[in-house]
Amino acid sequence: MTRVILLNKPMGVLSQFTDKGTEGSARETLSSYVKVPGVYPAGRLDRDSEGLLVLTDNGRLQARIASPKFKQQKTYLVQVEGVPGESQLAALRAGVVLKDGRTLPAGCEPIEPPELWDRNPPVRYRKSVADSWLRLTIREGKNRQVRRMTAHVGLPCLRLVRWSVGDWTVEGLAPGEWREA
Repeated sequence: MTRVILLNKPMGVLSQFTDKGTEGSARETLSSYVKVPGVYPAGRLDRDSEGLLVLTDNGRLQARIASPKFKQQKTYLVQVEGVPGESQLAALRAGVVLKDGRTLPAGCEPIEPPELWDRNPPVRYRKSVADSWLRLTIREGKNRQVRRMTAHVGLPCLRLVRWSVGDWTVEGLAPGEWREA
């Protein structure tokens, strides 16, 4: 029977069970949160991103989630610096050209600030610079894609929370908590 675990990965945690970084680095890994043998992350979530990380013991399922060829839908809640204009939203919806090629069209809509857990450390608040939130849905997984897309249209990412992968969501999970799907 296939195991699927939904983890709310906290910011600052590597999306792997061991730190293969530089000697003496003490970066936090998934092993601090999930003590289930034989499961592995299906895809990545950057260390400075937070939210849903799917873990499974099924290699085929892992590939279906992680591989861009399957175009698995992933939805992010993105706090950006600035207030998006229609041309910026249209560019994200059409797909933007990054150094590694054009992204697929994305679902993109401005949203009210979501009710999320506190982030540690908090996003730096600047009185003179407005920020806003977007719901961005992509169907591929280029390295740091959402951050690069929003920066490309002039909306630097301040906070990035993966909310869902397909039908699975992080709803109801505090940072570091997990449940079986």
